Amino acid sequence: MGQAKQPPGSGPIHSINAVTLAVADMAAACGFYGALGFEVTFGGPHTPFTSFAAGQSFLNLQLDAAHTPGDPVWGRIIFWVDDVDAMYDRVVAAGGVPHMPPADAPWGERYFHVTDPAGHELSFARLLR
Repeated sequence: MGQAKQPPGSGPIHSINAVTLAVADMAAACGFYGALGFEVTFGGPHTPFTSFAAGQSFLNLQLDAAHTPGDPVWGRIIFWVDDVDAMYDRVVAAGGVPHMPPADAPWGERYFHVTDPAGHELSFARLLR
């Protein structure tokens, strides 16, 4: 399989700028992400849209009163962190219930998964060295 030819003036995708998640309870979502160490760059618990810094990218939350946790899974967001085990402890302290304890994967990452209060699956990982 060859690479698709790029239209004139376009180029490769370099990074994810932001991911936006629907939440039914902005205050609960902001509390959860704030407890995990995400810093608010716009909005907050009483707004319809909140943006958190995630390295050079952003995690956005969009208020949607009709959103139901447990809606069909759409995928997962993977955040790289310096210390997976410390993040695991932070998630548990914030009231999160990880799907499993941190584990070393055969593809070369240490990771764990957790579901946020709005039903979105998150993974925290780092490369093994």
